[in-house]
Amino acid sequence: MATRTTKNGSSTKDNMDAAALLKADHRAVEELFEKYEATRGSATKAKLAQQICLELTIHATIEEEIFYPAVRGEVDDDMMDEAYVEHDGAKVLIAELMEGDVGDDFYDAKVKVLSEEIRHHVKEEEGRGGIFAQARKAGVDMAALGEQLSARKAELKKMFRQTGIPRPETRSMKGVPLTVGQPV
Repeated sequence: MATRTTKNGSSTKDNMDAAALLKADHRAVEELFEKYEATRGSATKAKLAQQICLELTIHATIEEEIFYPAVRGEVDDDMMDEAYVEHDGAKVLIAELMEGDVGDDFYDAKVKVLSEEIRHHVKEEEGRGGIFAQARKAGVDMAALGEQLSARKAELKKMFRQTGIPRPETRSMKGVPLTVGQPV
C-alpha cells in the first residue's frame, strides 16, 4: 500500500497493484542513479551506491520470490528467462559494488553499466508487450500481487537495514570462476 497525503494533511493508504509498485521502484532507482551521476563527493557517492544496491536487492528479491513465479506461464517464457538472467547480471555488479570502494578502478563505470542494464530491464518489463502488459492481459490478479509485494518489501527493508544487504544469489548463472587480470 502506498501512503499519500490528502489536501487536509491527513494520510491515506492506497492499494497499489504489482505493476504500479514495481514501476515506483524503477523510478526511485532511476533517480538514485541520476543523483550518483551528478555527485562528485566520494562519501555521497558511497551512500548513493549503497542505497542503489539496497533498493535493487529488495526489488529483485520481491520479483523473484513473488512476482515472477506468479506470472510464469502467463508471460512469454523467453522473456521470463531473460528477466532472471538480467537480474543475475545486475547482481554480479551489485556484489562488485558492495565489495568495492568508490575510489576503486572502474567503480563509477560499474555503477554506469548497472544503470544501463537496469534501464534495459525496465523496458522489458514496462514496455508495450512487456512482462507487466502480458500479465495484465492474462488476467493475473495484480492487486493481490501488489499487496504481497508491498508486505515482503517492507519486511526485507527492515531486515536489510538491521543486518545489511546480503550477498547476492544468482539463479541462472553457474558461478564460473574468472581470472581477473590487471586493469587496462
